[in-house]
Amino acid sequence: MKRRSKRTRKNSRRSPSKPRSNAPTLTTVEQFFALRGRGQEIQIAVPNAVWLMRSSDFSALAAARATGISQKTLLRRGRSALHKLDNGRYAAKPYDDLFRVVIVVSASKGPVEVATRDSREASKAGKHSAAVQRYLETGDDSALRRFEGQHIIDAEGKRVALLTDLDELDRLGSAGELSFESLYARSR
Repeated sequence: MKRRSKRTRKNSRRSPSKPRSNAPTLTTVEQFFALRGRGQEIQIAVPNAVWLMRSSDFSALAAARATGISQKTLLRRGRSALHKLDNGRYAAKPYDDLFRVVIVVSASKGPVEVATRDSREASKAGKHSAAVQRYLETGDDSALRRFEGQHIIDAEGKRVALLTDLDELDRLGSAGELSFESLYARSR
C-alpha cells in the first residue's frame, strides 16, 4: 500500500509575528483628545503603569491594577517599554517610547500640551515645570537655570523650546496662566 505524504501549505501556517494590537498609533495632542472614553484612559494608564514599575518597583500586575487596567492590556500596549526577566516576571526598561501628553511651558506660546514618545523628554518637561513652579513660589531660579537653551522633542520630531526668561515667567504667573489649576485643567 502506498503512503500519502502529508502536505502543508506555507500560506496556511500562522506566522510567528507579534500579536496585533488595536491600539491607535498617536502622534499629536489632537489625536489623543479625539479618543473617547476608555481609549483615552488606557493611553494615560499604560505609561503611568510603566512608570510605577520603574520608580516604585511595582510588579506588572500591581502597576496595572493601580492604574485601572488589566495586566494583559499593560503587556500588550506597553510591550516596547517592558522586558521579561529570567524568572518570568516583567520589568520596565530604563526609558520608553510610549505616547504621552505633557504640559510644557514653551518659550514661544507659554503653557502648551505636547505629545511625546520618549519618557526622557516627558521627565525633562516635568522637571522644567517643577522648576517654574519653584521660581514662581519662592523666587529661586537656580533649578530653572539648568534649562536655559533646552527644548523638548515632540512625537513628530519638532523642538519645543523651554521658557526660562524670568520676566516672561513673572508676566505669565501674574496673569494666572502658570497656576497648577490652569496647567492641568483640560478635561479628558
